[in-house]
Amino acid sequence: MVWDLIFSLLLLLLHFGLVAMIFYALLCLTDLEVDHMNPFEATAAVNAWILPEFVLQGVVCILFLLTRHWFLFLFVLPLTCYHLMKFWKREHLIDVTEVFRSLNYEKKCRLFKLGVYLISFSILMFRTISGAISIYRSESLDYRSSFLIF
Repeated sequence: MVWDLIFSLLLLLLHFGLVAMIFYALLCLTDLEVDHMNPFEATAAVNAWILPEFVLQGVVCILFLLTRHWFLFLFVLPLTCYHLMKFWKREHLIDVTEVFRSLNYEKKCRLFKLGVYLISFSILMFRTISGAISIYRSESLDYRSSFLIF
């Protein structure tokens, strides 16, 4: 019971990191779109966080699989497969020379990822809170029963 809560907290932190990475990439792309950043700075900032995002997403997917959280595993599996496909085709990095051509696609892709991460973050938040409440209730019942002994 306690290990499930610790696992949920760990996954919640990992998903918070994923949300932060995607939000930062969206912020950089939006700044590029309105000319607050030059293309070299924007693509370097976004490309620096792509591989850590892919690795973190893969770790989250594997953790869901190993701990038999089937619904969450099946929910994040298509995004993980998409990341693997982009990485194997070597299309995962944004090219500086074609950044303005692919800007709308990149923003839509990251908005979709943000939606997936926020939905799974919400599910994990609910699981964490419900797990903490159930642990609190079981401990409070044990505490009450100890008074009945005396």
